[in-house]
Amino acid sequence: MDILNPSALKALIEQQGKWCVSLYMPTHRAGREQQQDPIRLKNLLAEAETKLMANGLRGPEIQKLMHPAQELLWSKDFWQHRGDGLAIFLTNDFHKIYRLPVEFKQLLSTGTSFHFKPLLPCLGRGIKFYVVTLSLKDIRLFEGTADTIREIQLNFPTTMEDALGTDDPEKYLNMHSGSISMGEGKGGAGIFHGHHPADDEKKKILRFFQTVNDGLQDMLEEKKLPMVLAGVEYLLPIFREVSSQQSLLEDAIEGNPDKENLKELHEKAWEIVKPVFEESQRKAFEKFEQLHGQNSDLATTDLETSVKAAVIGQVETIFVPLEMQRWGRYDSGRHEVIFKEEPSPEEEDLFDFAATQTLLNSGQVFAVPPQQLPGDGEVAAILRYTI
Repeated sequence: MDILNPSALKALIEQQGKWCVSLYMPTHRAGREQQQDPIRLKNLLAEAETKLMANGLRGPEIQKLMHPAQELLWSKDFWQHRGDGLAIFLTNDFHKIYRLPVEFKQLLSTGTSFHFKPLLPCLGRGIKFYVVTLSLKDIRLFEGTADTIREIQLNFPTTMEDALGTDDPEKYLNMHSGSISMGEGKGGAGIFHGHHPADDEKKKILRFFQTVNDGLQDMLEEKKLPMVLAGVEYLLPIFREVSSQQSLLEDAIEGNPDKENLKELHEKAWEIVKPVFEESQRKAFEKFEQLHGQNSDLATTDLETSVKAAVIGQVETIFVPLEMQRWGRYDSGRHEVIFKEEPSPEEEDLFDFAATQTLLNSGQVFAVPPQQLPGDGEVAAILRYTI
């Protein structure tokens, strides 16, 4: 499975040439349909070759351009590691292939730039987060996305015995009846379950978790990524007492992390993190609805206005519809948008173009199903300023 991030998307956007071929198709991880995937790709490549030939490209040029994709047809290893969707991008001197966890509708585009709008929903799935599993016998750190999780090796002591020289960490785990308040931390009152532990027992655990927190602070390069804790209930608030991780989330995964398999750990962590990633889209949606409801000049549903604004960096956020195209081109000399009924090598999807320009000018882009588009027009854009 491949991960798509904003920098990879910008690399696609920057590829401009006479012939840019974009291919999308669904793929299948199991079942009878799985065997048909190479055949579907073969047919899609044949269709692409026909379109290129109709536009004047010669056979040898077509073969050179299509070669990276043709090689996939005979690669057993490639088809053994597939996702839900396949995206292929080809030019004469560049190619990129993505196996992604999003199911694409079959689509072929040839033109002077890549058609990348179907990729936009994948961007959020590539955003990263951390999971820290808490145990007195072993601290572990994982980096995850919506679809992947991997362990990161720690460069500091990960057991209480190694960190503090404690001979018997097991005694701190035998606290299962009764309770004692352990004070207020970031997540609220901490509770020890079991016999009433002596103050020095809690202090040792606090000292251990302090070394863990310091170690994480020193080694984590991306300190603002959301962090999820996983561990038995009584350890979670103790760690919060000493934690200086600003991105530590309130919700946690309760239970013995040693008994949690990696797949379940990942699924539970993503359920906690997912709303964080969806928050930016929700806020943008609400901001547009508010501005649009006030008839503000900072909100527009007009595609021509949005395209022009995107080119000059005026668009802060734009919502574009998935599975829809509006063909045309932007004339930079006249600062005009020219609409066409049918696609051609000189035309492109103007929804795609507006999204491209917005991204290149550091704006936000959300590709949504047409029925989820805010406002009452073809697009929905929030402008940084009015002219």
